Amino acid sequence: MNSPRTLYDKLWERRCVKQNEDGTALIYIDRHIVHEVSSAQAFEGLQAANRRPWRTDAIIATPDHNVPTTDRDKGIAGITDDTSRIQVQTLDDNCKTFSIPQFALNDNRQGIVHVIAPEQGLTLPGMTVVCGDSHTATHGAFAALGVGIGTSEVEHVLATQCLIQRKAKNLRIDVSGKLGVGVTAKDVVLYIISQIGTAAGTGCTIEFTGEAIYSLSMEGRMTLCNMAIEAGARAGLVAFDATTEAYVKGRRYAPSGQDWDKAVAIWRELKSDKDAVFDIEYHYDAADIRPQVSWGTSPEMVVAIDATVPLVENLPAGKSADYQKAMQYMGLEPGQSMTSIKLDRVFVGSCTNSRIEDIRTVAKLVKGKQVAANIKQALVVPGSGLVKAQAEKEGLDTILIEAGFEWRSPGCSMCLAMNADRLFSGEHCASTSNRNFESRQGSGGRTHLVSPAMAAAAAIHGHLVDVSKESVL
Repeated sequence: MNSPRTLYDKLWERRCVKQNEDGTALIYIDRHIVHEVSSAQAFEGLQAANRRPWRTDAIIATPDHNVPTTDRDKGIAGITDDTSRIQVQTLDDNCKTFSIPQFALNDNRQGIVHVIAPEQGLTLPGMTVVCGDSHTATHGAFAALGVGIGTSEVEHVLATQCLIQRKAKNLRIDVSGKLGVGVTAKDVVLYIISQIGTAAGTGCTIEFTGEAIYSLSMEGRMTLCNMAIEAGARAGLVAFDATTEAYVKGRRYAPSGQDWDKAVAIWRELKSDKDAVFDIEYHYDAADIRPQVSWGTSPEMVVAIDATVPLVENLPAGKSADYQKAMQYMGLEPGQSMTSIKLDRVFVGSCTNSRIEDIRTVAKLVKGKQVAANIKQALVVPGSGLVKAQAEKEGLDTILIEAGFEWRSPGCSMCLAMNADRLFSGEHCASTSNRNFESRQGSGGRTHLVSPAMAAAAAIHGHLVDVSKESVL
């Protein structure tokens, strides 16, 4: 009889081709997602070695990082930045050369890599999923093992459909109880990172468990797993359940008929056994989690919206210099209330929060209201063409535009300064993205990570506000 295993143990064992004496293992990859930034050199390597991709039907490509979110009618030729245009064109050329399926720039299925694969049913429970992007952890929401890889690994997977890995430790984060008003998956994961830090998950795969986690929608679970990497983890996971099953059923590339029934029977085993042992565990009460906002330049520099920028005497041991540097960069003072921070821009989007649930939340909060006069720009960027079409079918675009938001075409947009959407030096932005590093959203830009609800409310009020209060909702 097998000893009790964690979900991660099961996923690893299902796809371990060979265990090597040095501790590494060869892992089979079920789905490889490719975008324009991390693939060019990998394809060059294939061509130089006269190799072909091992299994093209396991690959899906789409441009997302460098694509413009306006004026898409001209296609690739309309991308004004030379580097961006070359990268998108190179992906297009490589996909044609190697017969790789692609959702190209003006395909209505195009979008952010970690949005398009789940919505198409290309990400399925039990899969190993890789992409040349750190936030591939997103796919763990489906009880799949999603791992971000580097360019050399992209080439290795293209050529062999396998990846050399070392097995990670098992880390469990359990959140019991029910989430309060205005508290979302984004708040949960920001709270967790503020408690454990950005290095706690190093060398680990995080499995999120507990009533508060299982109550989340698949969109919420994707947000949660997306930011597991910000806690230092290699991947994030949530067990398969009825919520997972309902989301996957009927997707374009999901199994159907008898194959569906067989698949579900297997997927129901994708959960940690009752007595499985984790190497590390953290436990939290959902009642302690308030709407969160980052004040600094690391995802661990986060407090509740009704708190203040930390006082110098309260800074973590050994991190005081880094925290004070972050305050200076952000233009904030110790003890300053978070609600006193005025904003210049608001961004709703990224692989963390650009799905239809997120856009519905924003539209609901801003309906009949107006973006504050001090907000120079409020962007809503859907995660894919299908999300954009669904939002427009529901009239959400009209609500957003009437409130003063800009409604854009899909792409990574202002999550990172690799395209035309970016901050200017000194500007404060409430952002639903995943990283608040110095200049992440533009040189000298100041990022405050928040949930879609918090971003929507901030846009209307012109500053950070508490969405748990009735007056804001």
